[in-house]
Amino acid sequence: MKMMIAVLFLIALLLSVSGCAARPNELANKPVETGALAGFWQGVWHGLISPFAFLVSLFDHGIGVYDIHNNGGWYNFGFILGAAIIFGGGGRGSHRRR
Repeated sequence: MKMMIAVLFLIALLLSVSGCAARPNELANKPVETGALAGFWQGVWHGLISPFAFLVSLFDHGIGVYDIHNNGGWYNFGFILGAAIIFGGGGRGSHRRR
């Protein structure tokens, strides 16, 4: 009986987590009306301001945290780099504790 409950719980967990799976960005490499695509440096900037953009996006639906009209991997790398800079980057985790 316990095994059956554990299996059902695992199936329910897997189904609920699979709903969070990322899809491909259909607007990547498609410029906005002005013909511009967000690149690496805009990704860094958007990563740096992501906490503030998130707070503003809660009240203004015209503001996004992430630019969907981007050039793909380089924008993503810049965004992660900027977010790592603003959130500390995990560098303190490698130091020894005294």
